[in-house]
Formats: sequence, structure tokens, C-alpha cells
Amino acid sequence: MSGAQALFRDFTERMADYGAKRDFPAIKGTSYLSAHLRFGTISIRQLAAYARARSSSGAATWLSELIWRDFYHAILWHHPRVATQCFKPAFDALRWEDAPELFAAWCAGRTGYPLVDAAMRQLSYAGWMHNRLRMVTASFLTKDLGVDWRRGEAWFAEKLLDFDLAANNGGWQWAASTGCDAQPWFRIFNPVTQSEKFDAEGRFLRRYVPELDKVPQKFIHAPWTMSATQQAACGVSIGRDYPLPVVDHAAARERTLARFKAIRE
Repeated sequence: MSGAQALFRDFTERMADYGAKRDFPAIKGTSYLSAHLRFGTISIRQLAAYARARSSSGAATWLSELIWRDFYHAILWHHPRVATQCFKPAFDALRWEDAPELFAAWCAGRTGYPLVDAAMRQLSYAGWMHNRLRMVTASFLTKDLGVDWRRGEAWFAEKLLDFDLAANNGGWQWAASTGCDAQPWFRIFNPVTQSEKFDAEGRFLRRYVPELDKVPQKFIHAPWTMSATQQAACGVSIGRDYPLPVVDHAAARERTLARFKAIRE
């Protein structure tokens, strides 16, 4: 049995729970077949046919994700300009920040936001990133740091073992709100609440951000909120052992809204 078929067989036993588990990076909830789809070592038709033949909500959710992947291929085929430009031409006029230090902090997993940093370190370590975290990190780069989505897309292209131009481009333009389903007014992920919701116990965070290993669950998602006494108690100094947040999310959100409002007006 090939590696792809072995992974698929394993996933068929977990598919029914896909919808409930797919967003949690600390548990085994996804198919892990993206690299095989990228290199053609498993058939997308086989996967779609299998999912369609199942009655579980998990199978239906997974099929919808396969359809999104196919949709992005159709977008790239019919609109090849999206490889370098925004799907919605008006957004090519967006004024992005020239922030090399912030971009470098994002690449290195040193933004001060644990979920973002854990995800970026997973990418550098494994050449792969959980799908929920791809959305979170892309939103953070474009909406919190105000950096052009093309820079993040290129970084993912360099690092991802499962890099696929259509899927990568589609995902980045979705997160940046420049794609075919642009929603800039509410698609601004809060990295702290995303962390609290999808890694509540901090299991994923502690794996990739070991500096925070002894930080209590109460503070693991926003460690800068600990007092000096609390930091000393868990053996970490925020600002020395682990960075302070490079931006304030609330202020960054307002800047993003203003950036898109200028285009609308």
C-alpha cells in the first residue's frame, strides 16, 4: 500500500468526526493528504467519490473543502492574473505597510502572539501548517501587520511541502479580503480569541513555543497580561524570553478597516 493510500485509509476511520475536529491543531482531525494531492500521488476523484458516498456530516464537510480546492484551480485557470494581482482589481490600489522588521518577526514566529508564533514555527519545522492556522497567520500578516498578502504567499510557497499555487493563492486572497469572496469588514481574526477557541489548553502552543511551557492556561494565549510576579513564578520574562506583541490587535484592526474604507470611497 502506498503512503497516500495508507493515510487515506487511516482518515476514512476518522472522517465522520472531521467537521468537529478539523479546526483544532493539537488533535488528529485533518486528512494530512494535502502533499499527496499536490504531487498527484492520490486521485482527487477517488477522494471526492468516497466522500459523496458517505452520509456523515464530517464527510460532507470534507467534500466541501475538496470543492474549495477545485474552485481555486478554476479561478487560477480562468483568471491567471490572480497569481500576481488581486482578484478584485480595485484592491490593487490598497496601500500596504513597508514593515520589514514586522515581516521578519512573522516569518520567525516572534510576533508575541503565541498561536501565530506556534504556527509559523510549525511551518519552518515541518514544512506544513494546519489549515485553521494558515487562515490565522495570513490574517495576522495582512490585517494586523498590514503587509501585502503577496509577501506571505511567497513565504508559504518557499516553505510548504504541499505548496499548490492555486490553493495557496486562493487561501491568501481569502484571508486578505482581496479575493472573489472579499469580506474586509469582519474577516479580521483576533489571534487571542482564535487561540482560546481552538487550542484552549495550550497543547499546540507549548509544543512549538516551549518558552511558554510553564505558563498557566489562564495566561498562555496572552502571556503579556501576566504581572511581573506571575512571570517570575513560571520562569519566563515577557519581553526577554518571549517577545511582547509587535502590534496591538485592536489598533491594527482599525487601521485595516481604514485601509479598505479608503478603497471603497
